[in-house]
Amino acid sequence: MIELIVFLLLALAVWFVADGLKARETAHAAARRACDEAGVQFLDDTVSQSGMRLARDADGRATLERQFRFEFSATGDDRQQGRVRLVGNRVQDVNLARLWLVE
Repeated sequence: MIELIVFLLLALAVWFVADGLKARETAHAAARRACDEAGVQFLDDTVSQSGMRLARDADGRATLERQFRFEFSATGDDRQQGRVRLVGNRVQDVNLARLWLVE
């Protein structure tokens, strides 16, 4: 019986890590696409998870909401923060909050 519990906990841990990696890849692609569309540089080519909580998806099911942060630059000599929010593995929004474009 104890072996079954250990196996289930291990399987849950593997699923959690794999799901987190998939979410990170999704957030990375969304951040890159948003930067390309806004005409800014996606710095360091990376996103980092900044938060996670339980939430409900569009169908009302309980799922994880993850927030990722990334940095971008409009001029090449400034760093600004952006945010990607996922519910499950679906992108809810991408925010380039303080996008200052210098003419």
